[in-house]
Amino acid sequence: MSAETAPTAGEYIGHHLTHWQNKPMAGVIDFSVFNIDSMIWSVVLGLVGSLLLWKAARSVTSGVPGRFQAAIELLVEMVDNQAKGIVHNAESRKLVAPLALTVFVWIFLLNSMDFLPVDLFHKIFEWTGVDHSIHYFRVVPTADLSTTLGMSTSVLLICVFYNIKIKGIGGWFHELTTAPFGAHPILWPFNFVFQMIEFVAKTVSHGMRLFGNMYAGELIFMLIALMGGTAAMSLTGVLLPIGHVIAGSIWAIFHIMIVALQAFIFMMLTLVYIGQAHDAH
Repeated sequence: MSAETAPTAGEYIGHHLTHWQNKPMAGVIDFSVFNIDSMIWSVVLGLVGSLLLWKAARSVTSGVPGRFQAAIELLVEMVDNQAKGIVHNAESRKLVAPLALTVFVWIFLLNSMDFLPVDLFHKIFEWTGVDHSIHYFRVVPTADLSTTLGMSTSVLLICVFYNIKIKGIGGWFHELTTAPFGAHPILWPFNFVFQMIEFVAKTVSHGMRLFGNMYAGELIFMLIALMGGTAAMSLTGVLLPIGHVIAGSIWAIFHIMIVALQAFIFMMLTLVYIGQAHDAH
């Protein structure tokens, strides 16, 4: 975007919804195109989350816990109780419970990037005069469908692993061909197709739910930012700047709940799907 001419509302939103990519999109599906911004923030915040949990584990004490330790203990206890109620295999929970905790912390941090000012990094790039392609820089990885579908696909692979581990190859194949309609050989193809549709539907909905909520939240922050831009250009507007501040503050406070809730829902669905992989149909 040029600093000399003010963009229209559509150009402003379009600019902020464009990813920093390794090469321009060719207008067709191209699996060699990567959203560099989403990858950077996913890795960085994954490391931050790991360091926070590592610090909590290193600083744990049997005495009176500090606020940080108490918060982490409450979170660990909550996740562990949920895992016990859904995944009934104690051996599996040794991996599944820490996995669920990691998922919650990681997605919470990724979602929290939405609280950064909409134009922060774009202004930094503009002031420093860096390459124009980096001006397309989104900071909310969970508002990127490729990120959330990547996460849900990882959950699918874990479910496949536990299906095979718990039931064996033969047992799982028997389940794929005999449930839900019955074990008659004529029904095997229909059962198998239904099972595949179920796996795909769960994976897509798992990723789309998180993406849709965070994408919508990002859009609302942009619309509020546009209200502020309109207020700045207004000669007589007094109520508009006040409305901008009030609307931004209310949405930010409400968005705190959305950020935590979406992380919790993704974690719970991860536990539910892995728990279903342990159950025989």
